[in-house]
Amino acid sequence: MKSKKVCVVGAGWAGLAAAVGATQGGHRVTVLEATRTLGGRARTLAPDVTHRLPDGSTPSLDNGQHILIGGYRETLELMCVVGLDPAALLLRLPLTLQFPDGSGLRLPDWPQPWNLLAGVLGARGWSLGDKWSLLVALRRWQRADFQCSAAATVAELCVGVRPQVMDSFIEPLCVSALNTPAQQASGQVFLTVLYDTLKPVIPPKVPEGAAPGTAAERPWAGSDLLLPRADLSALFPQAAAHWLQARGAAVRLGERAPTPRWTAGQWHVGDEAFDAVVWATAPAHAVQALAEYAPEAPKNLAIYLQRWLRPAQNLKYEAIATVYAYADGLVLPAPMLALTSSPQLPAQFVFDRGQLGGPLGLMAFVASAAVGTHDAIEEQVLAQANSQLEHLLGGQRLVPVQTVVEKRATLACTPRMARPPQRIAPGLLACGDYLYAPYPSTLEGAVRSGLMAALALDEADGFSWKP
Repeated sequence: MKSKKVCVVGAGWAGLAAAVGATQGGHRVTVLEATRTLGGRARTLAPDVTHRLPDGSTPSLDNGQHILIGGYRETLELMCVVGLDPAALLLRLPLTLQFPDGSGLRLPDWPQPWNLLAGVLGARGWSLGDKWSLLVALRRWQRADFQCSAAATVAELCVGVRPQVMDSFIEPLCVSALNTPAQQASGQVFLTVLYDTLKPVIPPKVPEGAAPGTAAERPWAGSDLLLPRADLSALFPQAAAHWLQARGAAVRLGERAPTPRWTAGQWHVGDEAFDAVVWATAPAHAVQALAEYAPEAPKNLAIYLQRWLRPAQNLKYEAIATVYAYADGLVLPAPMLALTSSPQLPAQFVFDRGQLGGPLGLMAFVASAAVGTHDAIEEQVLAQANSQLEHLLGGQRLVPVQTVVEKRATLACTPRMARPPQRIAPGLLACGDYLYAPYPSTLEGAVRSGLMAALALDEADGFSWKP
């Protein structure tokens, strides 16, 4: 196999996964990142002195609260590759979607599928008919091998499931996984995520010399929630960059890459020539860069670019808002709780950052598929939080610390959504969570897309193409 000189544009989770995979494949890799922070849309924010806790300290905050599950095999395995211990960095909890009053679903720490059966039968606040309706639906989906019509929505998939189960289980699960309400969300993508959640997990292949105490020694169930108890940049991106640099790869921060141009048989990024380029930025940035180049590109190359741009320009996005708030001494009954939500009550979950390595009393409220302005969302979430956590606040009121609204956080994961292909043109690839079709926009989708891009570098070996 010929070793290629490869440029990876973007140091998010997808770009770093592609860079690690390409380096493992023997290629010479340069990573260019426009910002000074690794991690893309799953990163630690720069300290902001205008957002302090009452004691004057400046908390370390992420740009959003991410959840992993035990079924994220490729992500867990890649963490091990770069020398991390997932068991130390992730708090493992059996699947739990419980509310502040204790109602909802909580699976016991049992082997699958007995944990699911026991969890459904023991769900608080559900009638026997509610529980039976979910079990019937799960059995129906299993008999169909977790496949459905490409046009089906999650709501259509759940015909027959009781309203109580829809409101307290299906809708929160759907909006947290797909960031799209059940009425509009893709039923097939939902089933794919559900399948990976419910299937037994094979321990990841931990390379020789990897950190001890990994998931391989204590396999997690696919349904387990894995909550980060480290900053998102420390969860994978920083270790990946160190791993790459130790193996001769270049990771250059604060360097915005110009659009790659085809010249004299190679792709040029600025003044530097490469055999291949992996474009790993957010889709909107990829569209902007390639659309600017397409009119002046050689004719045959322009055809490739336009074919890729057509579906990429039609992608629809959903926002995610994270409202960080503080109340002195507040501790939730669990590190994560579900909240009763509606258009006027936008947050679906609250995370107790004090139980996840952060300051005591700091909470992160997550509003997926958020609609409205920054200030309006913050006001609605705080009112919702003070009301639904009133019995835990002891007369206090939560005070805002910082609100982060990612307007294009994920794709709108709707039925029959046409995603762009990974291959833009010969020697020019894209990767990102928006490309991995079986999944919604998740960390696992980003990692899988990056690893697939690294493999595609070898598949393109030896092409001779002249635009």
